[in-house]
Amino acid sequence: MDFQIAKDDLHRCRVLEAEAPELADGQALLAVDTFGLTSNNITYAKFGEAMSYWSFFPAEEGWGRMPVWGFAEVWQSRADGLSQGTRIYGYLPPASYLLVSPTRVDERGFTDASARRAELPGAYNRYFRTDADPIYERQTEELQMLLRPLFFTSYLIDDFLHDAGLLDSAAIVLSSASSKTAIGLAFLLSQREGTRVIGLTSERSKEFGARLGVYASVLSYEELGELPPGPAVYVDMAGDAQVREGVHRHFGSSLTHSAVVGATHHDRMGELPESLPGPRPKFFFAPDRVVKRTADWGSAGLEQRLAEAWEPFAQWTEGWLELIRARGGEELRAAYLELLDGRIDPTKAHVISLRD
Repeated sequence: MDFQIAKDDLHRCRVLEAEAPELADGQALLAVDTFGLTSNNITYAKFGEAMSYWSFFPAEEGWGRMPVWGFAEVWQSRADGLSQGTRIYGYLPPASYLLVSPTRVDERGFTDASARRAELPGAYNRYFRTDADPIYERQTEELQMLLRPLFFTSYLIDDFLHDAGLLDSAAIVLSSASSKTAIGLAFLLSQREGTRVIGLTSERSKEFGARLGVYASVLSYEELGELPPGPAVYVDMAGDAQVREGVHRHFGSSLTHSAVVGATHHDRMGELPESLPGPRPKFFFAPDRVVKRTADWGSAGLEQRLAEAWEPFAQWTEGWLELIRARGGEELRAAYLELLDGRIDPTKAHVISLRD
């Protein structure tokens, strides 16, 4: 199976049959097992050209393979140090197979050194062996593939805000407050003494956001006028130009930082007007933060810190998150379109299985 999306129309997608590729010396073939599907993947598709997400798993001209996070097994291997049957976690295509060229193979995993990935962010090219992963637990695989990549981004934003001294602001305002990345960030910020987190979301998700207990208050997008006075930091998960402008105009010069993280409202992003009050929004690119903290702490140190933060968050999600399990290409297509059109309840998330 091979699920592909038209680059010029994200609603146009197709499910193709695909043959397993042949291996050369030094290569391995991964059989994709299961992966999560969230609004994060829609962001990958929306920024496919601008942020080179289409380049990880290229398809024929005009089509792209949207990256996903999940689990796979080494189906065949002609790479030294990587055995058939090894279970790994990492960045995968929504397809049955992925051909990789493993390098830096060790007891913790490997890096795909395929030529097409040489100029792409290294954080996406590392694959982790589940038997040496400090986060991995077999019974929580589904939760990991759904929330781990999002929580990793949440963790990196929390770390950045703290490191930059931005948590001294009176409020941290998060748009798309019902999204999984915003919820993870709100959870982490709520553990920090004296930090006040305000969520912005749609009217239909407002009650859900308030029930989570990690926001000091939750407002709908129609209630921007009820935001408190500044100072404040704005973390934009929605990418909605109208909301962004409303937040900037409300706080003006008392907005100490404006970070653009995602685009759950990808159809309303718009351009940044030159007259936008307050600081110029800056795109938060998680791989850049990974590079910094890997240099500071080492890969093992970063992974261990993430694991320590992940455990209480994973336990907390059991109280509100419902998993929707789907199998095969057609059910994947339906789940993708549901996410693209914003038709999924924030208390639910998709897990896709490709193998019997």
